[in-house]
Amino acid sequence: MYKVFLLLLFPIILSAQTKIIKGSVTDTGSSKISSADITVYNLKNELIKTLKTDQNGYFSVGGISGDSIKIAVKKTDYAPFEKIVDLQKENEFLKIILNKETQEIEAVVMTKQKPVVTRKVDRLEFNVENSNVSSLNAWEILKKTPNVTINNDVIAIKGGTGILVTINDKKVMLTGDELKNFLENTQGDEIKSVEVITNPPAKYEASGSAVLNIVMKKNKIEGYRGIVSSKYVQTQYAKGVAGISQYYKKDKLSLMGSYYRGFGTYYREGTDFVNYQESQTRWVSTMNRKDKNNAQNTLNFNAEYEIDSLTNMSLNYSGYFSPKSFGTYVVPTLIYNNQDMAESNYTTINDHQSRTINNSLSFQIDRKLNKKSSLSWISYFTVNNVDKYQNVLTHLDFAGETPRDDNFFTRNKADVKLYSTQADYQWKDKKLEVESGMKYSFVKTTSGLDFSDNENGIMQLRPEKSSLFDYKEHNFAVYSSLAYNLGKWNFKGGLRAEMTDLEGVVSEPYERNKNNYWNLFPTFYAQYTTESKHEFGFSYGKRINRPSYSWLNPAKSYYNLFSYYQGDPKLKATIIHNLNLTYSWKGWNLDMYYRKEIYPSMEISYQEPSTNSLIYYFTNIEKGQAFGASLYKSFQIKPWWTLILSENLEHNENYFKGTDDLLYKNKVWNWVSNVSTAVTLDKSNDWKMEVGHKYYSPGIQGTFTISSAWSAYFVMNRKFFNKKLEASFIVNDIFRTMGQKISTKYANQDNYFLDYGDTQGFTLSLKFNFGNQAVKNAKTIKKTDEQDRL
Repeated sequence: MYKVFLLLLFPIILSAQTKIIKGSVTDTGSSKISSADITVYNLKNELIKTLKTDQNGYFSVGGISGDSIKIAVKKTDYAPFEKIVDLQKENEFLKIILNKETQEIEAVVMTKQKPVVTRKVDRLEFNVENSNVSSLNAWEILKKTPNVTINNDVIAIKGGTGILVTINDKKVMLTGDELKNFLENTQGDEIKSVEVITNPPAKYEASGSAVLNIVMKKNKIEGYRGIVSSKYVQTQYAKGVAGISQYYKKDKLSLMGSYYRGFGTYYREGTDFVNYQESQTRWVSTMNRKDKNNAQNTLNFNAEYEIDSLTNMSLNYSGYFSPKSFGTYVVPTLIYNNQDMAESNYTTINDHQSRTINNSLSFQIDRKLNKKSSLSWISYFTVNNVDKYQNVLTHLDFAGETPRDDNFFTRNKADVKLYSTQADYQWKDKKLEVESGMKYSFVKTTSGLDFSDNENGIMQLRPEKSSLFDYKEHNFAVYSSLAYNLGKWNFKGGLRAEMTDLEGVVSEPYERNKNNYWNLFPTFYAQYTTESKHEFGFSYGKRINRPSYSWLNPAKSYYNLFSYYQGDPKLKATIIHNLNLTYSWKGWNLDMYYRKEIYPSMEISYQEPSTNSLIYYFTNIEKGQAFGASLYKSFQIKPWWTLILSENLEHNENYFKGTDDLLYKNKVWNWVSNVSTAVTLDKSNDWKMEVGHKYYSPGIQGTFTISSAWSAYFVMNRKFFNKKLEASFIVNDIFRTMGQKISTKYANQDNYFLDYGDTQGFTLSLKFNFGNQAVKNAKTIKKTDEQDRL
């Protein structure tokens, strides 16, 4: 009898052990998706059931047993969707949203409808991999990044200079020409995005007026693949870059290595004009600088290993080697009297060479502590060595004096060592995120200048003109931040405290500068999103801009007998306050801002009448402030036609004390306009063309007034042989209009120089992809022992 009873109860027992999963499938616009393929697997990746959504996008799966399942959804023209479903949650209705029109091509997600620019609560993200600028190098990509301007090779964000450049949140220990060369040899197809962080969160070090973080792609393709590329650049003289990138991924191990070698001749035109009121003379020097560098070597290596499903570790090395850059400048100078007649002259022959070596090594471990929290630790060590030599011969023919020759030799050697270690903790759920951490860094730099001149045909070392500068800096920081998502509102705030202990010692004349100070750096962000996707944002951040190490070296670096550069070991750090109001809607991005700088440090020049010298030096001016607005919008006029508009209007003021110890004010309304249009010339999206124009209105920098400039460019990109071969043709500064006049005029200061950076030219580049270029199917999803413990 009990057997019959059990047989009658069996359907009830079976139904109690199985579940029914219900849900809907829509796109990002809430439109229902019918006939989507739904596949259900157990956690051993064994097929359980297949079905399709109905005409209203709904589905129902019954007879499911176990604790968890994997559900996969596929639909043509939509990205595949996968999710692990916990069957212990009673009556859960699954709302599945599919992203439209995405496809994996060569490990790059090409999303036609996704905006190129994304506004986040604390930054603006420029998605390089979703735009046609990925065929350019990193330096050219920065020129096209919203809110970023590069003028005379100086990077600025909304007019503010002193930008901290990081790659994957790691500081790049290069500045000036070295940074430019490094970024020029960094390929755009290796970049995922560029993050413009006007008010960096507490997690970032407080140095720099803003942060440009270049996010590199991660290798997601199983197997081996590689890219061989070459580039030829023709301006006044030829330049080129050739290299190879290789990728390997298998199971838990991922490797990436690249090597690029650049070579060529670099040219710059300049003419200096100095008017001395005291002697009623005008000095005019013409300097066309031509330098050769046939070995610019850029190396990158990255290894990532998944120790277990909770722990990852990575090792990264990057290096830049330029063993010899050399050139000879012949600089004639004419001296005109008050009747505008050339009465004297001298000619300088500057024979010089330099060597640069930069090595950077980092090690990182990331560990998931539980489902909501994680811990990461990163340490990196950087060594930067620069050697510069110059042999300067001057032939002087002054009125009333016997013609004579003068000769001196200098050697500048700088060694910078940086060690940094940082630990970060993160706790995050759907609405709340907490970050906290600490960082310690140590910098040691040694700069030496040896000065020798000619005495009776023999070069003699002059200790009184030579110098040794030692600098040490310890920096300790702790921070904490809190982010809260309250539906339409997003809030984030943080506080960072930094202690700086520094000591600088100059040998000749002896001077010791020691300082120790604490600073607090608060940040706050708020963002509100309406039902119709209007985004309003507010942010405030306090920053500090510490002087570059070379700016602190007081040794005189001579250009010629009558001109030299000099740093200042007593330079103060600049305190910067940034205030931003933002608005975004349907691709429109408006940013209104105010910036206040206390004791900004910058390079200025002044003329010394007693020695007829023009001196360039780094110093602190009294203060600077600016307010303005920037606007960015990408218009999709047709599916094959895009128009990009980027505008920035700013009122900038600099206050400085002149050589007469009076306070002066330099101010200007500055407008930077960038307009470009791109078209796709074929249905397969393999042939693209772009034309653009950039305009800079007059600007200022301390005592300098900088004239306007503009540039037009043309880009064409074509892919062949099933996208394995890519060719690009670029023309920059088509009408040779990037020359500028930089002038200083106040009190007895009256000088200017004309500068042209050899920007007109064309570029031809080729890139060939080989190896596995297709993404393999997703691996079997399997719970590990570590995940079970979370």
